[in-house]
Amino acid sequence: MCGICGTINRDPDAPVDEGMLHRMAKALAHRGPDSEGFFANGHVGLAHRRLAIIDLSSDGAQPMSNEDGSIWIVFNGEIYNFYELREALVRKGHNFRSRTDTEVIVHLYEELGPEALRALRGMFALAIWDANQQQLLLARDRLGKKPLFYFAGSSSFAFASELQSLLEDTAVPRVPDLEAIRYYLTYRYVPSPYSAFQGIRKLPPAHYLLLKEGQLRTHRYWALRYAEKSDEPEEVLVDRLRGSLEEAVRLRMIGDVPIGAFLSGGLDSSAVVALMSRWSGRPVKTFSIGFEEDSFSELPYARSVARRFGTDHHEYVVKPDAVGILPLLVRHFGEPFADSTAVPQYYLSQLAREHVTVVLAGDGGDEAFGGYDRYVAGLAARPTDRIPITLRNGLAGMTRRLSKVPLSTPLLQRTGRMLRALSDDPQRRYVRWMSHFDMQQQAALFSSAFLKQVRDIDPERLVLDRYQETDAAHPLDATLDVDVNTYLPDDLLVKVDITSMANSLEVRAPLLDHPLMEFAAALPPSFKIQGVDKKYLLKRAMVDLLPAEILNRSKQGFIVPIDRWFRHDLQEMAYDTLLSSRSLRRGYFRPEAVKRLLDEHAGGAHDRHRQLWSLLMLELWHRCFIDQ
Repeated sequence: MCGICGTINRDPDAPVDEGMLHRMAKALAHRGPDSEGFFANGHVGLAHRRLAIIDLSSDGAQPMSNEDGSIWIVFNGEIYNFYELREALVRKGHNFRSRTDTEVIVHLYEELGPEALRALRGMFALAIWDANQQQLLLARDRLGKKPLFYFAGSSSFAFASELQSLLEDTAVPRVPDLEAIRYYLTYRYVPSPYSAFQGIRKLPPAHYLLLKEGQLRTHRYWALRYAEKSDEPEEVLVDRLRGSLEEAVRLRMIGDVPIGAFLSGGLDSSAVVALMSRWSGRPVKTFSIGFEEDSFSELPYARSVARRFGTDHHEYVVKPDAVGILPLLVRHFGEPFADSTAVPQYYLSQLAREHVTVVLAGDGGDEAFGGYDRYVAGLAARPTDRIPITLRNGLAGMTRRLSKVPLSTPLLQRTGRMLRALSDDPQRRYVRWMSHFDMQQQAALFSSAFLKQVRDIDPERLVLDRYQETDAAHPLDATLDVDVNTYLPDDLLVKVDITSMANSLEVRAPLLDHPLMEFAAALPPSFKIQGVDKKYLLKRAMVDLLPAEILNRSKQGFIVPIDRWFRHDLQEMAYDTLLSSRSLRRGYFRPEAVKRLLDEHAGGAHDRHRQLWSLLMLELWHRCFIDQ
């Protein structure tokens, strides 16, 4: 895994600022601690920071070119089918200097141009400068596992793997994008193609960008299709799924460095570890995270799986003082990001990096096979849509009144939030379930000045538009598709990439293998969820390897005890930070509304930890990036 960046001056006679290019690369040193490389030719500059995984020699150094130096690439990621692609290219007469997947992409581009992206199986963010065409190509993998930001200014164009690198370009302004801030407050992340900075954009997953003669165009080259369903018998589908899982795991065990696995004790990570154990000649190194609070910890389940497969198991227990790394995380994320599980994910990555360079993880199983409780709730709520709207409004109102009673568990909190959205249509209901501040809460929180600036922005349209774009006929498939295009790439995969690469660790996700995702999309919904039984077919495919306690346990995931921390260890920090004159001068929020959230949570009247965490991350981001 690596970090990439570059800049192109729009004036072809203006040489690139090589000093700035070096500063941009230095900001990515954590992504590639092994070496750095640069290409500067006239108005074009590319830079690369390398974390060596395959072909550890200097032959794998980047930027890399073809034989005549007319095509140059910087690449971040792994291509798992590069051996097959390389053999095909050799038969066509291409010569290779290294054993890397990077060089395969260069020669494949020579053959196919941007269409080469469709042949790649893996995760990637890349930039290719084609001197003959005087054209820059940027591209991201299909699911968005690797990030890529860009800035199109009046005199130059710049790109980078992370925002802190792009901000080394003096042409990039450090001005908050208020539209993005409203999206963030709604969903706890800034969705692509937006960033928290005016003028900076994310290249969306499954897209490539072409910059030629000053014109910028983006294209989508792939999307999941749910409309066409498999009609094969269940047993055939079980066998096919098992074979696809084994292949996806086997391909991701390729490398010239130590490889391990994240293990939570849930179905997805346990399945990955089980299959890795079948292919590994030595005990798999596994890594798990837990909390002092037993009700939040999955360590007993992870230990059970580790014992079953004889892994070399390692654990870390997160304590409240773990939030001391917040300034570090804010700097790495580069924009406000309020998924609190980034804290344990960082420590898990730090633990793993002490032993290995690459880990496999179970990300993507929920979105592919239907693993979230909210999917079951959405299906269960469908019959209520036939109830007259007046009755549904009444039921939703009752749950709002009941919400004044403190809710003691995350499950009860989610249940209350879901019931309060019963009066909405199914698609808008899902938006409300995914919102941290809903529209009513935002109206109460925002200052009149800020509300006036963002009044015309409808953050709910972001998800509603994804519903309009899907080809899925069934509501479950439609919602899975929405999550694959929003929550998965903009929250979960951002969290994994940033926290792992901050520790120079590569994470590979077999369940996000795009042929496997396509197979899952073609499954009838009943093979994903049956009643309240989630991931039905995935469980059938793993029934001979995993114990019943893992196959049948309820999904927990990373549940961080932030609510308790805000009432104890974090309480003073939260009050001091969010009610400081520095924070209030920004003019986003009503001071009395912020204090009410703090007081209600501290006093136990309401659980406001999700909202408080969002506000805290926003303020810390301002202090790190804007107040300079």
